[in-house]
Amino acid sequence: MAGGIRKHTGTGNAGAGLEENSEINVVPFIDIMLVLLIIFMVAAPLATVEVEVDLPESTAPRQQPPKDPLYLTLRANLSVHVNEEPVARERLAAALDSRTGGDKQTRVFLRADRTVDYEQLMTLMNLLRDAGYLKIALVGLEHSPPPAATAEPAFAEHY
Repeated sequence: MAGGIRKHTGTGNAGAGLEENSEINVVPFIDIMLVLLIIFMVAAPLATVEVEVDLPESTAPRQQPPKDPLYLTLRANLSVHVNEEPVARERLAAALDSRTGGDKQTRVFLRADRTVDYEQLMTLMNLLRDAGYLKIALVGLEHSPPPAATAEPAFAEHY
């Protein structure tokens, strides 16, 4: 046991009765570690992008996204999202600059719903070009042979 109390058995001060315990109590440390584990388990799923979009399939080879990707999403209702935050088209350049710290060399992963008109997609790409972001990677679903299989996101890089 880590925190027991022992009765004094030696000679000396008869009124002391208790001996000092020099063992370390690790229970509070374990409690803190368990709380931190729970916090990280809850926070990790929140760090992923959760904007619903029906991506078209791509036959490009699958590539790993960077550690902290910048997603620009064009939904079926033509709303634009930077990562998970909705952004008005006229505020897109300012939102990208604040997210990237003004670094125009940041790769933008562009996701668009399969029902979006090509003209709307090109308009959004023109807004990116006008804002100075020229490194754009188009995101699609990995091509799956049978329709029953779940497709994973694929990242096709286009310059």
